[in-house]
Amino acid sequence: MSDYLVKALAYDGFVRAYAVDATETIAEAQRRHDTWNTASAALGRTMIGALMLGATLKGEDKLTVKVDGNGPAGGIVVDSNGKGEVKGYIKSPHLSLPLNENGKLDVRGAVGTEGMFTVIKDLGLKEPFSGQTPIVSGEIGEDFTYYLAVSEQTPSAVGVSVLVDTDDSIKTAGGFMIQMMPGADETVIDRIEAQLKQTVRISALLDEGQTPEEILKGLLATDEIDFLETMPVTFHCDCSKEKFGAAILTLGADEIQAMIEEDHGAEAVCTFCNNKYQYSEADLNKLKQEALGEAK
Repeated sequence: MSDYLVKALAYDGFVRAYAVDATETIAEAQRRHDTWNTASAALGRTMIGALMLGATLKGEDKLTVKVDGNGPAGGIVVDSNGKGEVKGYIKSPHLSLPLNENGKLDVRGAVGTEGMFTVIKDLGLKEPFSGQTPIVSGEIGEDFTYYLAVSEQTPSAVGVSVLVDTDDSIKTAGGFMIQMMPGADETVIDRIEAQLKQTVRISALLDEGQTPEEILKGLLATDEIDFLETMPVTFHCDCSKEKFGAAILTLGADEIQAMIEEDHGAEAVCTFCNNKYQYSEADLNKLKQEALGEAK
């Protein structure tokens, strides 16, 4: 089966849980941006966290996660929505750092340990909701966990993991998000915390062939789980030649004329998916006429 996310409740509804296999989704991002191993892990982890956060929204609602750390990765920007669609980019895709002291990809070294972690939610209201917390670890999972606890007052545990193969391709990628609802019993919290401490990385469990459902059963230390929904997840970008054309239009007729005279055309590249759109002199002349028409 292709990538999917499961939503579940356990312990009489006091625990809400999500798990996702996003292997193909992150592999698509890796291919589009030609990310090297450390950048792949940093971008992939952020995309996985954004997918699970997006799964808490209604279908058309969307959110943006921005990770602005002081490490060599530069900024990471990811968009997701309530339909399981995600897209994202990292400013320094060609980043490959030495392994950390645990022999793992050094995501903390790439992201940095100082900076801001921002979530902007567009819920179809007049103003988007924006929450911001400082980066607390740079490992991404802990940063999602801290954001949820502080900005959304939801005690959570977030695990995000990307297994990168020796040729920089994505072997497996996935994550979990476990949230305690108000009134959750302390013994339940202790039980889950103890289980989380001894759980290996999700990417390793996926590599062993475990499904998101099986992973949640292990993490929650119970078979009594109510699986509410299974949702496909995918890399999806809604860019188009028309949208970039509308952006060129805002430059004004003089700027468009300069593009015609100096470059005899234009190319627009989407930062989220690397799709390229070509505009011939005829295309630009048409846009210029539109700009002149709107200026009258």
